[in-house]
Amino acid sequence: MAKGYWIAHGRVDDPEAYDLYRAANAAPLAEYGGRFLVRGGIRELVEGEAKPRTVVIEFPTYAAAIDCYRSDGYQAALKLRQGISESDLVIVEGYDG
Repeated sequence: MAKGYWIAHGRVDDPEAYDLYRAANAAPLAEYGGRFLVRGGIRELVEGEAKPRTVVIEFPTYAAAIDCYRSDGYQAALKLRQGISESDLVIVEGYDG
């Protein structure tokens, strides 16, 4: 079964408040098997446009990635992020060759 991924490009406007979001999203991400593969870091934009921060989170399945996003726990965390950051997020099924 193919893994699932959250791929986000974002901008954080209030780093201190964003830390509250990070703390709140830890439990739902762990519950659904989420694992950070990319969390900021050095990057080079070579085509198109993207916000300044990139995050990639791997889940054991695509369904787990969707379920985590829709969970009450993550939706509560998401409310902490709204208004202090801006993000584009796609949930995608991994390639299972």
